Parts: sequence; C-alpha cells; structure tokens
Amino acid sequence: MKIIVDAFGGDNAPLEIIKGCAMAVEKFDDVEIILTGDEETIEKVASENDISLDRMEIVHAPDVIEMADHPTELMKSKKDSSLAVALRLLADGKGDAMVGAGSTGAMLTGATLIVKRIKGIQRPALAPIMPNASGKFMLIDCGANAECRPEMLVQFAHMGSVYMKNVMGVENPRVGLANIGTEETKGDELRKATYELLKNEPNLNFIGNFEARDIAFEGADVVVADGFTGNIILKTYEGVASMISGKFKSVFKKSVKNKLAAAVMLGDINELKKSLDHNEYGGAPFLGVRKPIFKAHGSSKAVTVCNAIKLTREFVSSDVIGKIAADISGEMSKRDK
Repeated sequence: MKIIVDAFGGDNAPLEIIKGCAMAVEKFDDVEIILTGDEETIEKVASENDISLDRMEIVHAPDVIEMADHPTELMKSKKDSSLAVALRLLADGKGDAMVGAGSTGAMLTGATLIVKRIKGIQRPALAPIMPNASGKFMLIDCGANAECRPEMLVQFAHMGSVYMKNVMGVENPRVGLANIGTEETKGDELRKATYELLKNEPNLNFIGNFEARDIAFEGADVVVADGFTGNIILKTYEGVASMISGKFKSVFKKSVKNKLAAAVMLGDINELKKSLDHNEYGGAPFLGVRKPIFKAHGSSKAVTVCNAIKLTREFVSSDVIGKIAADISGEMSKRDK
C-alpha cells in the first residue's frame, strides 16, 4: 500500500513528519511512503537526525502552502507546493491514500477540486474519531463546512455510519444530532429540519438530539454537526482534556504522599492520559472524497503522524469509499422513485 505524505504540512514539518513516516514503515510491513516536498531538505533532515528513508520515495515539490495563504492558491500560485503535488499524485493513481497536517482549508479545496467528490455527495466532511466514557465516537463535520443545509447533515450521518461500521467495527452505529436540547422541537431551523429528515431515514439508527455535555458519555457512535458547531465542540473537547491532564499532574506532584500514590497508579494514569490525548487519534479523514485523504493535526508530532498513517491504512483496507458511494447511490435511487 502506497501512502502519499505531505512532508511540509504542519507546525513541526518536515522533521516530525519524516520521523512519523519512518515509524509507520517500521511498524507496518505493507506500507510504503511517498514524501512530497523539497528533496534536498528532506534528505538533509533525515541524515542529520539519523532517520532511515527505506521504503520512502521522495517526489520533489519546491513550494509550500503556508497557513496564511488563501486555500485557492493551491490551484494558482502554489501549484508546485508539497500539498498540491501530493493531491495530484493521489488523483493520478500514484498512491492509495494521502496524509497531510497542513492547512485544512487548502486540503479541502484540493480534495474537492483535484481529487473530486464521490458522485452524489454535496460536500466532503472532516470527521475525527474521539474518546468518550465507554470508547470512541465520530464527530462529523468538525470544520470543513461552516454553513450547511439539512440534506448535507443527513449525508454526513450516512458517511459517518459507514465509517464506524466498517473501520471501527460498530455493528449498528447510533447517530445523534448535536443540539442545544434533547427535545425534538429544540434548536434553530437547521437543527429542526435536519431532525425531521434523520428520524425518517430507514437505514440510519438515529437516536435523537444530543447536548454538548452528553457527547462525552456513552450514547451516540456518530455525532452530526455543521462544521462551525463541530469545530467548537472539537476544540473545547481537546482543551478540557489537556486541562484535566494538567490538573492530574499538578495534584500528583503536590506532596511526597501524592507522588507515592502516583507511582502505584502509574499504569492506570498513563492509560487515562493516553485515552485523552488527541495525538493517539492522529486526526480525521475527509469523508465524501473519491480517494482517501487524512488530515492530521497541525501540531502533529511523529507519533501523531504514525497514528494517522495507521488509520489511513485501515481506511483503505476497509474500502470505506466504495461503501459510502454504494450507500449514497442507494439513497439517491430511493428518492428518485
């Protein structure tokens, strides 16, 4: 399996990206990497940090999309950027999937205009896997589409259900709608109209509205939101998790007694910390695109990149895109009758 990686996307590129790719190649025998970016710089960074480039091919791309660049520059002045080259390689079939940690807006633009959407999909959605009290759930959308129509949110629900069933092994994913109250009549016009559509979808296990405070607890396997609401949920979730981890650390450092207690509980503490760490989840797939594209966190360290490649590998192996296409095609056929 060939996975294309933008070596210059993200705050810690290219070093952490290259390190993460090396970790993934060592961990997964069936993975080969295509790195896009300035060839000389990639080779120099790898040499200076004693990183093996075995099973990694470099495709030279002299330019970089910066966070301050407008996303459409990917199609204009930044055609030779590491991200644009990576997306064109994917579109041309030179790899099975693509991973990047750069600008979300530029990745969405490239996913839509270069790689293209699955037939029938109105908008691709960014869909991270996140921890809750009993396991994991998907939040879709978390930032790709700030303004949505009800029909788009219904498609997000279908795509999220397909992913959770085929990649995460949830037999009949429960779908919840992020809202300001649990009652059917709560929310703005978008939420009310979406609720009416979701409750009448026979192939979705829709279980109703979910308030933000309930999302962290067992209930929904797929939480549906417009990108504006979803991004606020995501960032709040990550911030609170970091705050809790910091509070635990300060408590255990408070006294000798607490340090001894921490030593006894070290395994459980590390397991809890790991479950709350967004780096363990790697990032999020763009669902609704014709080929697998995975958005890693902008602050990705090597372990985050490796985990992103792991999830991308599982995404490809599960043929999620083919199953989403079949699901959407089936829904369109029903509506045409």
